[in-house]
Amino acid sequence: MNIGAWVGPRTMVDTWATVGSGAQIGADVHLAGGVGIGGVLEPPGARPVIVEDGAFVGSRCILTEGVRVGAGAVLGPNVSLTATVPIIDVTGTEAVEHRGSVPPRAVVVPGTRPREFPAGTYNLACALIIGWRSESTNLRVSLNEALREHGLGA
Repeated sequence: MNIGAWVGPRTMVDTWATVGSGAQIGADVHLAGGVGIGGVLEPPGARPVIVEDGAFVGSRCILTEGVRVGAGAVLGPNVSLTATVPIIDVTGTEAVEHRGSVPPRAVVVPGTRPREFPAGTYNLACALIIGWRSESTNLRVSLNEALREHGLGA
């Protein structure tokens, strides 16, 4: 953890996870192995990253440039978010695009979408909201609660 970072009670910070300067991590959050939370120094003067209570941030996720993760959201492994990376809700009949903010209880996985350039079409990174936290999602992350009950999640 870097200077000025704040991590809430019962939050678990796994091996190789980094919490940057000024980042705010809520209560009962799980930052899985290798998560990178950017601070206000990356890039200089950026807004702090905020991860709200009860969120689960999967292995090797990267969150920078003031990204906000809503309460109870679940980010699958390798989701990489900045202020400009599209977060696309694909659960309805029409795609809904967010930037810089993951809605509460959203289940998010990495994705790509095509973009035209003068040299051709290339797939750029995005994140996809593929569902909303449910009882089955809670079962997948239930190890967190078991560890907290036994005083192992500090």
